Amino acid sequence: MSLRIGEVAERTGTTPRTIRYYEELGLLAPSAREPGAHRVYDESDVERLREVLRLRRVLGLSLDELKELSAEKAARVARKREWDAGVEDPVRRREILEEAARYADLQLGLLRRRREELDELEQELVAKRRRVRGRLRGLVNV
Repeated sequence: MSLRIGEVAERTGTTPRTIRYYEELGLLAPSAREPGAHRVYDESDVERLREVLRLRRVLGLSLDELKELSAEKAARVARKREWDAGVEDPVRRREILEEAARYADLQLGLLRRRREELDELEQELVAKRRRVRGRLRGLVNV
């Protein structure tokens, strides 16, 4: 099924402008172009964009971090294709698995950094709430 940029934007809850910008950054690429240079997307493009938007929203990733993950994701897809084709060489099989582990480590590192930042923010807010409640208790009934 071929989709135009407006349809992809509608399905993903974003705008055509954001999609074009992500294309410029190399985070997304249309599957093809129709005559007249219209971008054409397929379901895999929609899923890729959803993933990028989710990573940006949930983890608060910078565009540089998204680009790094995007490059790793493309490499992962290529490795999976190679693996599924039946890699006989045990050295290459090990390389593929080590690269896959590095990708997982990268994602875990990003997630853990964000979790640490959220934990710090939570501690600050809990302390602030404690101070405010203490001041409220210290007030004479007005």
